[in-house]
Amino acid sequence: MDETTRVFVISTAAELAGMHPQTLRQYDRLGLVSPERTPGKSRRYSMRDVAKLREIAELGSEGVSLEGIRRILELEDHVRGLENRVRELESTLADELLNRPGRRVFAAGSAGDVISMKAGTRTRRSNQIVIWRQPRP
Repeated sequence: MDETTRVFVISTAAELAGMHPQTLRQYDRLGLVSPERTPGKSRRYSMRDVAKLREIAELGSEGVSLEGIRRILELEDHVRGLENRVRELESTLADELLNRPGRRVFAAGSAGDVISMKAGTRTRRSNQIVIWRQPRP
């Protein structure tokens, strides 16, 4: 069992959140907290739902309207989703970098300039020999 397991009936969830069960029904109608429904249509709440109900109560006590609370919760859910996506992308990037060790991104030119390289290509090295003789007087 984890924090998302829906096990609490409405009266237990209301008691854990310090609210009246009718308040939980209203929040369900408004879409603030949407519990799972059993085949018999009764509501089942998780610990995450109870934590959300407590957050709603705290925001309400600070004077935030129900519409404001709904928007705050919506934005928090959106941020959580974006954070998860960033973690996924970071993991994918790390895996990609581990699978391609030693790939060149750039090289230094003969004049000290930076030359962009395509992945998997190498710079050409000059292996010519120049012989210099001092001119005779």
